[in-house]
Amino acid sequence: MNKVILIGRLTKDPEVKNTASQVTVCRFTVAVDRRFKDQNGQRQADFINCVAWRQTANFISSYFHKGSKIAVVGSIQTRTYDDANGQKRYVTEVVVDEAEFAESANSGNSGNQGRSNYGNDNGGYSRPSSYQQSAPAGDSTAAAAPTAPNRQITPDYQPDNSFGGSDDELSLPFPIDDDTGNISF
Repeated sequence: MNKVILIGRLTKDPEVKNTASQVTVCRFTVAVDRRFKDQNGQRQADFINCVAWRQTANFISSYFHKGSKIAVVGSIQTRTYDDANGQKRYVTEVVVDEAEFAESANSGNSGNQGRSNYGNDNGGYSRPSSYQQSAPAGDSTAAAAPTAPNRQITPDYQPDNSFGGSDDELSLPFPIDDDTGNISF
């Protein structure tokens, strides 16, 4: 099994190119903190080269920049090539299959402050227009997700049948006390 999961920060802006056959490729380096500190109390980091292809490459190049925290899932791949001097070079890199945001867009890390690359002031990140809504208090991505309308279920609730079927098919799967309107057990 060859599976890699990394969470770290980009060391510089991703480099995006197209191959001769017009396939998008994105190369970047992720600085990943080690678990333990050295003798001086400093945390060390490993700098891991990554490559992403096609839609994943487009996503990373559009939404991430130097200092962005990113989570990637992929596999380790090694390859060789001959350099301009004819010497054989060995490369080990992570081929990224999945990439995700590892921090919220409005967090205050130094890599995001003052960045507005994509026409907004939220650290270079932008969301599709369907997600543009006022953010609730707190720093939770889940709390900012779109939700279904809040609906009270009372004894006199009548479904609108917008999904088809009869009222009998849409009845509640639990008994409701007729006097109080509460669920009875």
